[in-house]
Formats: sequence, structure tokens, C-alpha cells
Amino acid sequence: MEIHNVTSVEGFILLGITDVPELQIFLFMIFLMFYLFNLSGNLSIVLLIIINKSLYKPMYFFLGNLSFLDMFYSTTTVPKMLSGLLIGDKRISFFGCIAQLHVFQFLGSTEALLLTSMSYDRYVAICNPLRYHVLMGRTSCIQLASSSWLIGFLYSLLQTIITFRLPYCNRKQVTHFYCDMKPVIRLACANTKKSELLMTVNFALVAVSTFPCIIVSYINIGSHLLNIQSSQDRWKAFSTCSSHITVVFLYFGTALFMYLGPTTENSLNQDRMSAILVTVITPALNPLIYTLRNKEVKNSLQRLLVQKHHCKKFY
Repeated sequence: MEIHNVTSVEGFILLGITDVPELQIFLFMIFLMFYLFNLSGNLSIVLLIIINKSLYKPMYFFLGNLSFLDMFYSTTTVPKMLSGLLIGDKRISFFGCIAQLHVFQFLGSTEALLLTSMSYDRYVAICNPLRYHVLMGRTSCIQLASSSWLIGFLYSLLQTIITFRLPYCNRKQVTHFYCDMKPVIRLACANTKKSELLMTVNFALVAVSTFPCIIVSYINIGSHLLNIQSSQDRWKAFSTCSSHITVVFLYFGTALFMYLGPTTENSLNQDRMSAILVTVITPALNPLIYTLRNKEVKNSLQRLLVQKHHCKKFY
């Protein structure tokens, strides 16, 4: 398959979130705050994991990948949205739209695969601790992470080709604040039923290969926890999983709602609201969710702050 050069559209217009002037500045300030919190929080986690040797563990290796991904996941869409809210520039070139859709799908699918790898890591750590260092060695972790990024890229490439091999003629208004498959494919001047079906099947394959694996992992973890007699050990094991479970349901719940629903005007408006949760709010909350629930990360952060304080006093 290849992208056919049969479009006469030089670019699109992103309708954004709202046209109400009174709301635009307010939403700009709110979303800018979330975006800055996302960048600072996730960058702090990445740097903390890199410089702190006590966090050189599989669990934090995947968390570092997830935090790194979340920074760029939001950066793919949020700055353009903020520009539209502040100065009203909602134009995007045709190839800019292709790039935005590809990168967004690439990072989104990679996140689903990374969350699956993280659930496997928790399953091995709790249900098979004696073999944990064998099954989750450095090589295994690198293979799992690199496979997630590679499969995510190939999935996104296929979705991008499905979307932009269609001809685009006169309609330019994208019912969204970024270029996504459903609102863009709706603008094609051709029958899109086969493309929509192929797009849905492709997404379902990724969802079916990830979400059920996570559920099975946690069913096994849950049954194992019931056999632990010490309530303290049971709570400690549960606390290491609770943050991940929260992020999984926030991410997959919204993604399944967005991509497995019908492509109608009403559903596209609902998708915009769901996309705010996925691209703006959840990536900003992830550092908070993981640090509040994780004593090791909190202790490492406190030690780092204490060291910085002592260094300032010394100088």
C-alpha cells in the first residue's frame, strides 16, 4: 500500500474546542497549566530514574519510558491547540496533518504496549518472585520496550496510510483540535466504509492484544494476593499495582470509547471531549498518580531535594 497523490487540498482547518471568545482564554490558561505540569512532572521522573541507581529496576525502566512518551504525546497536539485558543490560528498543512496523525497514533499505540509490558512485570514480580531477575533481566526489559516502540510505529504507519490514501477535495474543516483518523477520514471525497472498517479492525487488533493481557495479568495477581496471609505483604503488593491499574483504565477506557464508536457528527464532538482527557489531563496526572502511590519514588525524590538543599547551603 502507498499514499496516492490524488488530493487537491493544501491544508485543513482544525475547528478546535470552542468558538466562544470568553471561554478561549480561560481554556488556554487551564490547558497550559496542565501541559507545563505534564512536562515538569514527567521530565522529573525521567531524570530521577536516570540519576538514581536505586531505581535501576524493570518497574522504573518502564515507568521512565512511559513518562518520556507522555511528554511527547501531549506535545504532538497541545501546542497547536493552545495556539488556536490564543491567537486563533487553526490552520494545518496537509503534510503537517499527516505528520501529526502519524506521531499521535505512534505514541498512543506504544503507550498501550508499554502498559501491557508493565502489567507483565508486576505479574512476574508478585506471582513468580524467585524467577523475577531471570525473566525480567536487562535484555528482556530492553526487548519488551523496543518491541513496544517498533510495533507502535508500524501500527501507526498502517493507520496513516489507510487515512491518507483517500482523495481529499473541497472539505477542509476537521471536527477536532488535532488531526485524528475519524474526523479526517470523514472529509474524504470517496466512499470511506472499507477504510473505516479496516481502521477499526487494525485498532481492535492492538486493543485485543493488549487490554485482555493486562486483565489476565491482574486476575492472576488478584488470585495470588488472596493466598497471601500477611495483610501487610498483601497491601504492599497491591500498592505497587494500584497506580498502574488507575492509568490503564483511564487510558484504555477513553481510547476504546473514541475509536470503536461510530463516525457521526455527534460522536466526533464527544471524541473531542474524550481526547482532552487522553492528551491533556491523563499525561499530566500520571506523574502524580505514580509518585503519590510509590514510596520508593517519593523517597528518592526527597533524598534528591535534600541533597540539592545541602549543596545550596554549602555554596
